[in-house]
Amino acid sequence: MPSTRPQSVESTQHSIFKAELLSQHGLFKQMHKGMTLTASLLVLAFVLFTGINPELAGTLFGAARSWIESTFGWYYLVTVVLLIAVCCYIVLSRHGSIRLGDDHSRPEFSNFAWLSMLFSAGIGIGILFFGVAEPIFYLDNSGVFGYPNNPYADMAGATAIGHDRAVDALRVTYFHWGFHGWAVYVMVGLSLAYFAFRKKLPLALRSTLYPFIGDRIYGPIGHAVDILGVLGCVFGVATSLGLGVSQMAVGLERLIGVDSGLTTQLVLIAVISIISILSALSGVGRGIKIISEWNIIISILVIAFFIFGGPTAWLLSVFGESLADYLANFIQMGLWFPQEQGPADWQKGWTVFYWGWWLAWAPFVGLFIARISRGRTLREFVIGVLLVPTMLIFIWLGIFGGTALYQELHASGGPGTAGIIELVRQWNLPSALFASSDGIAGDGTLGWLLSAMMVFLLLSWFVTSSDSSTLVLTTILSLGNEDPPKRFRIFWGLIIGLVAAALLVAGGLGALQTANIAAALPLSLVILLMTAGVLKSLFQEARSDEPACPKPAQLLQND
Repeated sequence: MPSTRPQSVESTQHSIFKAELLSQHGLFKQMHKGMTLTASLLVLAFVLFTGINPELAGTLFGAARSWIESTFGWYYLVTVVLLIAVCCYIVLSRHGSIRLGDDHSRPEFSNFAWLSMLFSAGIGIGILFFGVAEPIFYLDNSGVFGYPNNPYADMAGATAIGHDRAVDALRVTYFHWGFHGWAVYVMVGLSLAYFAFRKKLPLALRSTLYPFIGDRIYGPIGHAVDILGVLGCVFGVATSLGLGVSQMAVGLERLIGVDSGLTTQLVLIAVISIISILSALSGVGRGIKIISEWNIIISILVIAFFIFGGPTAWLLSVFGESLADYLANFIQMGLWFPQEQGPADWQKGWTVFYWGWWLAWAPFVGLFIARISRGRTLREFVIGVLLVPTMLIFIWLGIFGGTALYQELHASGGPGTAGIIELVRQWNLPSALFASSDGIAGDGTLGWLLSAMMVFLLLSWFVTSSDSSTLVLTTILSLGNEDPPKRFRIFWGLIIGLVAAALLVAGGLGALQTANIAAALPLSLVILLMTAGVLKSLFQEARSDEPACPKPAQLLQND
């Protein structure tokens, strides 16, 4: 096993970072002034452009997204499959025993806390928002959006709304939320943690490029890469906040009768932003950790409601059937290149969109996962991040999505008449989850309690994503400081809330969403370089008795 890296190299390098790159006085003390100002101005420019003319912004970003999906859809598919292959290699190779840190280091957090935080930050409100709506969309066979709802089911001959199509609906949902997406998070998080904790470089995206450009990571190239990660973080979380509050507002309307319109959604954004900032100020070991653990506890209670209040035996049966179907087919699903126009349009609208979304979120989620993973072995990291959250997601989707599927299959008016499919056809996705819960608990006290817990989960899961993002982007802008200045955590927490509120009022969230997907293209190139860089460094470390140490930068200049 390679020996521990000398402390003197680490101390020398960090002193150079602080002396030459970070501001030592004034408002920007302990932050990179140039990157902070540039990122802030770019966010402001985007909000002004999108807010003043959301129609033009939507047209431009929509055209960019369509061009990317048509031109680079195959590239996204191949990239994600390649990342899965690298994950498998690391687990099976001798590199798997290397620790993310010095050889004597051990994990900072317990397994339960670690898994709770990475699950909550990595998914957030996504599986609540889509957990019912997406399987129901794939069960539908109307083609109301101009392409097949589920080409996989159609190719298998399951064209009618029935049991076989329901199994296929869950399989496709697992596909979009499973190994492919989490492999992206694994490689970004592993690369960041490896170079930060083992090679003693800053915990920032730029550090993963060290094997290729050396000390130039501290110059314009490194600044550009980090700013791209900051923008992806701000826009991704702001988009989720803007979309998520619509579902929270629907839940509150059902609980206490408040209107679910714009005013309620803006109030929710303000409340969530305040809670997120307070959590981020408390740090990873307190607020973020505690809220993440409560997410898991309440999630278990909600899942118990659905399992024992719903069709338990049917859910267990269809879960096993759909999971086996996914495991047998996920590789070929990831390499499917349809030739017909309808299936190709479906793939661009769903699979390519999802892969772009995972890639766009990867710097944010990956850096947070890296931040909480010091001391774990590469093998432990890959297996933990790739398998555990994925299996929890499969269980969640199997129970929530499976319950809605059962309700549609066994509706009193015949298959497809329970009303949930109609909500999805109207793209009223926020109401689909609560419509399904009504079929279990009704509208009495039990139904109110179930809705309350789901609203709490929507709130708390977004808080964990928001406070994590605030900590992540301030860590990037402070060149890896794991305890960045609190005033900038407050600043960026407010920025995320204001961006979401401004675009919600202006109707520009759609443009923000498409812009975020378009940003996945340059980020995917960075992620591939990260992967190549960590593999190169691992091979170098395996060939030497000492880990390959980056030399301290000699000529750093402030910009």
